[in-house]
Amino acid sequence: MAPFILLLFFSGAILAFAIRRYRAGRYLRMVRGPPVPSWLMGHTMLTSRQIEVGELGKEWLKEYGLVWRVKGCFSEDTLEICDPKALQYIFHKSGYHFRKTAVARQFTREITGAGLLFATGQDHARVRRIMNPAFTASQLRSFLPLFRGSAQKLAQKWKELLQTSPNSSQRINVLAWLARCTLDVIGEVAFDVQCGALDDALNPVMHAYKNMFADAIPFPCKATLLFHYFWKWIPMPLLKFVRYIPTKEHIRFRRTLDIIEKFAKELVDEKTEAVLAGKDEKSRDIMTILVKANASENPKSRISDEEMISQMATFLLAGHETTANSMTWMLWELARHPDSQTKLRDEVKAVRARVTERGDSDFSISDLDSMTYVQAAMKEVLRLHPIAFSLVREADRDDVIPLGTPITTTTGEVIDEIPVPKGTNCLIPIWAYNRLPQVWGADAEEFNPERWIAQEKLGQTYVGVTSNLMTFSAGLQACIGIIEMQAILVELIEQFEFTIPEDQPEITRFAAGLMVPLVKNDMHAGAQMPLRVSLIQ
Repeated sequence: MAPFILLLFFSGAILAFAIRRYRAGRYLRMVRGPPVPSWLMGHTMLTSRQIEVGELGKEWLKEYGLVWRVKGCFSEDTLEICDPKALQYIFHKSGYHFRKTAVARQFTREITGAGLLFATGQDHARVRRIMNPAFTASQLRSFLPLFRGSAQKLAQKWKELLQTSPNSSQRINVLAWLARCTLDVIGEVAFDVQCGALDDALNPVMHAYKNMFADAIPFPCKATLLFHYFWKWIPMPLLKFVRYIPTKEHIRFRRTLDIIEKFAKELVDEKTEAVLAGKDEKSRDIMTILVKANASENPKSRISDEEMISQMATFLLAGHETTANSMTWMLWELARHPDSQTKLRDEVKAVRARVTERGDSDFSISDLDSMTYVQAAMKEVLRLHPIAFSLVREADRDDVIPLGTPITTTTGEVIDEIPVPKGTNCLIPIWAYNRLPQVWGADAEEFNPERWIAQEKLGQTYVGVTSNLMTFSAGLQACIGIIEMQAILVELIEQFEFTIPEDQPEITRFAAGLMVPLVKNDMHAGAQMPLRVSLIQ
């Protein structure tokens, strides 16, 4: 009888859970959304097969408004949310009550280790507190000479290349060069080491990151998507072992992270020994500051050696891969909009004249801050081309999400809030929010830096960290700083002109975990951005 009673108990528990979920989700089922192609897979096969970022979402946004419902595996309801007031609630007012999903956290752990991007709740707050001394305004400003040094080195490399070309002009894959430049920058800023990427040094980090996202993430099979669905029930300490499953994404991420962690561990060990011995008193790189801050913490709140190594892996990815991609989209937009490129260059020249007049050799932070059009163009690119183009958050309690723009339900009722049960996934398509006409104006799809000059703050509800942008996420778990990008941009725009190549390659915003540029008829070549670069005489 005992096995029968046990079976009856578990069956009853499962039935009770299913009934509760069904009743709790009745309001979600009233939210409109696209027809479901499969009970088992929901919309997951459709969304995971997108080539272009936002390919399906644009249609759904137009059809259903700022909030719509899609189905995950086993037809589990997921909300896609662009409504500014709802996003403010999720990222600001509710803070950590909308947490990162198990899938998002595990992939983050496989890419960067158990660092800041992986941490949640009090762990995230603890790590941020220790990291804060490395990211004060004065500390970030002190990195400017390092940013400018690498930018000038890149410019010199291009000059040497173009001086041997007809008309001092050549087709260049700017993404590859920018990735090398940003790796050198983050090497100095984070570790105080010379990576030598621009000097063609054989760098294992550069090789490890090359095409990592495009190789690993796109087009998962049904079995992989179903497996991901069950991750939310696997304890996080056990979930870390899925990285050893021999599938393409786990193999690629594991090999990359092993290389990055080995590189970071050697540097962390060296830096820790030097700091404890009092040999690195004048060093101001991020790692030195973190080691000092960590040593002064209460032992119970210190970050572990594993966490320290993971922070360095995070800096490498954020300061190298994402900055290079953002800069690439910037140069592409300037190549497509020569009038904007000319305005930007004229502004840089005018500030350069003031620098020369006062007897200085290079731009200061104040000079960069005074470049109104440069900053507007950067914000516009970050708006149109968010590298992390979507986020997913999971409600950790029953909640009610308020809406700024009411929606019409399947029953015809107009509602201005949505009750969500605990465990509901909320997918935030950053690319869609960043293009909402309600926030950005009728020309939201167009590259128009002037929009930032006309208004300091756009829209009625403030969401993002930087000028109402969602590109850097928002709220309590937001990203830090874009000085590096501006330091590189002003150098390149001052020295070179960028145009679209004669064959006008069609560029695809490829959805590969991060948004990367691919040439549509040459996708097998991986991430690239060919532009014609000409030396300004």
